[in-house]
Amino acid sequence: QVQLVESGGGLVQPGGSLRLSCAASGSIFSIHTMGWYRQAPGKQRELVATITTDGSTDYAHSVKGRFTISRDNAKNTVSLQMNSLKPEDTAVYYCNAEGVLLYTSLGAHEYWGQGTQVTVSS
Repeated sequence: QVQLVESGGGLVQPGGSLRLSCAASGSIFSIHTMGWYRQAPGKQRELVATITTDGSTDYAHSVKGRFTISRDNAKNTVSLQMNSLKPEDTAVYYCNAEGVLLYTSLGAHEYWGQGTQVTVSS
């Protein structure tokens, strides 16, 4: 099947930067949209940023101008550069792959990573 493995979370001071990375592996033919979502304690999971195969991006209003999403289609990886981090960015960040076409089965699939903790605190 498909696995999404995230890396790059951690503890950072307000105003600092972190870079999250996610690699998808398995019998993948293509992935239409890759993205990042986050879930803070007591809150619902929310979209942070997404990017399609052709490079079209979408950002949550709260992160526009601070976060940048990018992907490598050939390697099935997606990254999230997070700058000017704020305490309210503290959450578990999840990698998502949507519209995944596999060599081994029909139809489009969706997958989630296990999540990586980002804590912004002084």
